Amino acid sequence: MIPAGARVWIAMGHTDMRKGMQGLALLVQEGLKRDPHGGDLFVFRGRAGSLVKLIWHDGIGMSLYAKRLEKGRFVWPSAKDGMVSLTASQLACLLDGIDWRNPQYSWRPQSAG
Repeated sequence: MIPAGARVWIAMGHTDMRKGMQGLALLVQEGLKRDPHGGDLFVFRGRAGSLVKLIWHDGIGMSLYAKRLEKGRFVWPSAKDGMVSLTASQLACLLDGIDWRNPQYSWRPQSAG
């Protein structure tokens, strides 16, 4: 669950997945020009595309989360650097291996009336 008011940022390109909390926080600070202790979530993807790491500072301490897909790859923007902001729903899709840029409904909403 993403805390209220927190933004989700994904780092474009790929990241060295050997980095831990401090290394990723330094990337946020120096590469993305954001405050890694400001309460936002930052998401990084490895070169192969099947591993992501998220860092988040909750005001008390830094957390590091990692997820590896057994099949498929995480959908990522094609730009080499920079970052993209996601909604909580888009992050949920991304972490499930769903194309968050164009999720498909399994049903068609009916108009009221």
